[in-house]
Amino acid sequence: MKPHALVTNDDGIESAFLHQLVDALNEKFQVTVAAPAFEQSWIGRAISRRKEIEAIYSPSIFPKDVQAWAIDGTPTDCVNIALGNLVEQPVDVVLSGINIGYNVSETLILSSGTIAGAIEGASWGLPAVAFSKSVPDHMFEDIRQNNGRTKGEFTRSLVSAAQHASRIALETLKNPPQHFSVVNINFPAETESSTPSEETIPAKVQLGSIYKPNDSGKYVFHFSGATEIGENEHSDLAALARGNISRSILDFTKIGNRTLEKT
Repeated sequence: MKPHALVTNDDGIESAFLHQLVDALNEKFQVTVAAPAFEQSWIGRAISRRKEIEAIYSPSIFPKDVQAWAIDGTPTDCVNIALGNLVEQPVDVVLSGINIGYNVSETLILSSGTIAGAIEGASWGLPAVAFSKSVPDHMFEDIRQNNGRTKGEFTRSLVSAAQHASRIALETLKNPPQHFSVVNINFPAETESSTPSEETIPAKVQLGSIYKPNDSGKYVFHFSGATEIGENEHSDLAALARGNISRSILDFTKIGNRTLEKT
C-alpha cells in the first residue's frame, strides 16, 4: 500500500505550484489535499479562533483518486481540521507547498504560512516537510497573480523541483526527523534533476520596514528585500545563491528542552 501524504500550502488550492507537487507525489503516494480556499501568505501560524470555517470537498480539480478539500482558513486550520475531522485513513507524512517564493532565514520562516502548515503536522507527531521555490524577482508578481502558472524554462524548473520533492518526501518517511521537527526545503530558481542538496541553517536577516504609505495615507505591505546579518556559508540563503537545494531542520523540541541555570 502506498504511504498516505496530507498536502497543504499557503498560496491557495488553485496554485499551480501545489498542483505540480500533487502530480509528482501521485505515483508514489496516496494523496489527500487540505488547502486554503484563498491565498494565506505571510500569515504564519495563525489559527481562526473566532469564525466558522467551511471545508468544501473538491476532488474534481486534482487527478483521480486524490481526495481534496478547499478550506476557508489558514494553513494551520487546514491541517488541523483535516487530521482531526476529515481524513479517515491514517496519514504518514504532512507536506506543505510548493510555495511561490523562498522561505529562508529565521525571520521569514516565522512568518511563513507554508512552514506553519508543516509545523501543525509535526505537532501531531508526523514527519513534516515544507517545500518552497525561489522565483526570479522580475517574474514573481506575475506568477503570483496567475496562481502559480508558469511557462517556458521556469516550468521545467518547477517540474524538476516537484520531482525532487517527491523523492525527499519518501526519504523523510524512511529517516524521519525527531518529534516536532520540520524539514524545510528551498529550491533554487533554476532547478534541474541533477541539482545537488546542501544541509543548511536558517540565515539571520534584518527586514526593516515591510510597509509603505499609499495615496490615502494608510499603510500597505511592501516587501523590499532583506539584509543578511553576518554572512554564513552554510546558510539557506548561501545555498540558494550557489544554485543548490537548501535542506534545513527546524527543531522545535529545543524550545522545551532548555536547562535553566540556578542563580
